[in-house]
Amino acid sequence: MHKLPVVVFSILAPTFMGVGVVVALVAGVAELAGLLAAAGVGAVLSVPVSAGVARALER
Repeated sequence: MHKLPVVVFSILAPTFMGVGVVVALVAGVAELAGLLAAAGVGAVLSVPVSAGVARALER
């Protein structure tokens, strides 16, 4: 595995997770399970995005 996708993921994953939690809080979600689900969705979404960003940076 290349290092660049891992570095990009380490930057994007917490960002996407934080955005997901903020969106959930604004939407009125107050339970821990809902906030963890929002963070999990952000982490999952950051995988293909980080791969795409790394691919674009390598070109």
